[in-house]
Amino acid sequence: MEHPWIFISILIILSILLFFCLIRAIKGPAIADRVVAVNMMGTIVMVIIAMLAVYMGEGYLLDICLIYAMISFLAVVVLTKVYSGVYLEKIATEKKRRQKEALSGKPEKTEEGGGRA
Repeated sequence: MEHPWIFISILIILSILLFFCLIRAIKGPAIADRVVAVNMMGTIVMVIIAMLAVYMGEGYLLDICLIYAMISFLAVVVLTKVYSGVYLEKIATEKKRRQKEALSGKPEKTEEGGGRA
């Protein structure tokens, strides 16, 4: 390699970006932000593995990168499925509460402590 410092500097930048994605995945604020951060982390790890394959001249690392891509894709699909299930359950619970409220004729107490107007 003529310029190994290029690869090293790119790997350092990718590592910093990976750390920022980890912070976003932990902090949130929404679950959708966390899913996108996990997906981005998977993509950055794949790029790091591909860069190492080029830098070290090892072809087997590209196979590992492809396997990691498939696992990362499945993880994001599962996380999205779980998130959408929780969201749909929340909507169904809210709908049942509103129906019960309409049948009883008086608003139920909400989490904020007051009734609905």
